[in-house]
Amino acid sequence: MVVENEVLPYLQWLWRGDGASFVDGKGALVQFAIIALTIFVLGLVGGFLVALVRQGPVRAGEITYRTLVGGFGDLFRLSFRRIAALASLAIKESLRRRVWVALVVFAMILLFASWYLGVNNREPARLYLSFVTAATSYLMLLLSLVLAAFSLPTDIKNKTLYTVTTKPVRSGDIVLGRILGFTVLGTALLAIMAAASWFFVNGALAHTHTVDTRSLEAIRGADGETIGKEGETSRDAFHTHPFSVDAEGYGFTDQVSEHSHALTADGDAIVVGPAEGYLRARVPLRGKISFLNPQGVPVAKGISVGNEWSYRSFIQGSTQAAAVWTFDGVNESTLMEYEDGSKYLPVAAIVRVYRSYKGIIEQAIQGSIQLRNPETGVKSTLRVFPAKDFAIDSFEFANEQTDTDQNDITILDDLVTEDGRIEVIIQCLDRGQYFGFAQADCFIRLPEGSPLWNFVKGFLSIWMQMVIVIAVAVMMSTFLSGPIAMVTAITFIVLGFFRTFFLQIALGESYGGGPVESLVRLVTQMNVMSPFERTPSVDAMKAIDGVLKGAMRAVSNVLPDFSTYLDRVRYVAEGFSIPTDAVLHDLTVSLAYVVGMAIVGYFCLRTREVAKS
Repeated sequence: MVVENEVLPYLQWLWRGDGASFVDGKGALVQFAIIALTIFVLGLVGGFLVALVRQGPVRAGEITYRTLVGGFGDLFRLSFRRIAALASLAIKESLRRRVWVALVVFAMILLFASWYLGVNNREPARLYLSFVTAATSYLMLLLSLVLAAFSLPTDIKNKTLYTVTTKPVRSGDIVLGRILGFTVLGTALLAIMAAASWFFVNGALAHTHTVDTRSLEAIRGADGETIGKEGETSRDAFHTHPFSVDAEGYGFTDQVSEHSHALTADGDAIVVGPAEGYLRARVPLRGKISFLNPQGVPVAKGISVGNEWSYRSFIQGSTQAAAVWTFDGVNESTLMEYEDGSKYLPVAAIVRVYRSYKGIIEQAIQGSIQLRNPETGVKSTLRVFPAKDFAIDSFEFANEQTDTDQNDITILDDLVTEDGRIEVIIQCLDRGQYFGFAQADCFIRLPEGSPLWNFVKGFLSIWMQMVIVIAVAVMMSTFLSGPIAMVTAITFIVLGFFRTFFLQIALGESYGGGPVESLVRLVTQMNVMSPFERTPSVDAMKAIDGVLKGAMRAVSNVLPDFSTYLDRVRYVAEGFSIPTDAVLHDLTVSLAYVVGMAIVGYFCLRTREVAKS
């Protein structure tokens, strides 16, 4: 799977950062402080401008001053009992608006999904998991956005909020009550959708096969004795499984479409068990990637095959070109055990195959993989494998190996250094063909986590998106009408999904220059590489772009990176365990946005006459 940035340990992320992703190389706390200050300034200026339009300059200044002086004191006099009561009121209002219809819509989506989603897909688990998580995300985001954006403006318009503000209730209680109420209701709906999705996915993928014992062929040992049987299962769910069983009739089928089946003997019959391996929670130990060019010289990157996306570099087939991963922390506990007690090193690789010529399209491109000691240069015997494009190829290297000179070696004693380092080398063997790799495409498989718990963590990422959307929409609704609050919140959310691209424009890292320059190039149909001639109008254009880029950089510090939450959900669909540190990162960011939006919404609501009590 694509991993653009490694997940840092939580405390390092919080205090020190990675030296690149956070301001001045500091940790997330510095970033949060900047975000809080930016939101406070924007809220203060926005509240003053709203009061200026409604009340005039003198009255606006008076309202702003009174809001600042009395506002901070009120923040420390919040009452959880009042907040809980207002949250209960928000839930009741939402139920009267028939939010349960969202569950009916979701049920209809699942009901008809099986018409269009088939288990004949090469990766059916990824297909079904991607579908249910995407459907849940979009439905919950839309529902929470509509509820939160229209609730306060509707109450103000209908004057129902006056019955609340005449009581000893503060603006902060109202804002937090709305956020809490919508969050509780959304959590309940999301939990129901998550449970329905889990049973839907498991039910859709569940199947079995039968075995015709008359078609089995005997497997004979060196002395001619029958040591087992082999055959093929019936064709069910658009596929069959080759298999082999021992003399007693026990074994496993080959893995097809990401799953296999256990085989047991029942008299003369062989019973095929349920599908196993569809839902995974792989825990990878990742290494650092480097490359060898076609002459075998170490280089920072492989070659480009013309793809615009430069995430992966490619190595040329039938040359000395190779992708090399160096893993740290490999020791005896990293190795897994077979049933007989012997140990092996589990390695997995994802190969992106690029064909410079078609050849026999059904025939796989051949590759090789071997282990190497980074200090002594000792290598294990070359293993050849057929590369499946974008599939996860698994390799089990037994601890007892032979080197390239056919000497007996072991992984722990001869291939792993004293400080726990080992290298994995992959090459393409077919002339004129290419393998593409990124750093995350090869990893050592650690013991897997629970697929159910990983599924829960995936929906927790959806929940965090929902909470941020609710906080943003409630904040917008404190000083805007319902439709305008919804449009503004949608704009904020869309920019959050494309925050990386937005930031690239702000930093001048994208093609075409700043916003004005890009507009001029678009209108005049000028390509993005041709420079402008130095003229006063061009200087003015660049000066305006400089101001706009500064404003965009400021806004980018406020935007939530929703693409990060989508990446967490992709972990589940692609069968990887979501790291605990990543969950802690996202929870901290979500909490920061909720607190920040609640404070800004509180001050904005105080500027409205209806908020005075």
